[in-house]
Amino acid sequence: MVFRSSAAICGALIALVVSVSVARSETNRVHSSAVVDAASGDAIVGAASTYNPFKPGKEEGGPSTASGERYDPSVWAAAIKTNLRQKFGGIKFGARPKYALVEAVGKKVIVKINDVGPLRPGRIIDLNERTMRHFDPSMELGVIPDVAVKPLSGDDWTTGPVG
Repeated sequence: MVFRSSAAICGALIALVVSVSVARSETNRVHSSAVVDAASGDAIVGAASTYNPFKPGKEEGGPSTASGERYDPSVWAAAIKTNLRQKFGGIKFGARPKYALVEAVGKKVIVKINDVGPLRPGRIIDLNERTMRHFDPSMELGVIPDVAVKPLSGDDWTTGPVG
């Protein structure tokens, strides 16, 4: 009798775990497809590098980005090449930041584009430290080739990994 009730409880727990796992994967799939649907325009393909403009002691809290926000290495953010500013809706001081879907090495992430810069030839985006660690956990590569960046329409996105 005790064995039967233990087996029933175990079976119920397994069913609960499976249903939660399925629900989570369906939520991720919906979010992932919504991102793909919201991507406006063709992907821009090029190399991504990492940047950290913060110089200790220079400016308290880090330097300002093109949007006026302070640079923060712990958020999901990036700087787009200056000549791509208009494709991303124009990053302006005091304006709301823009968002993009960045894809590389089999991973996808939504980033806030809050800065612009004159990047080296072939590079289209500079990822801050957190975002680069998503694609290159060891930070040994320095540059990731063949990165696809797609502007996202709207300004109400949750940044971070997708799918």
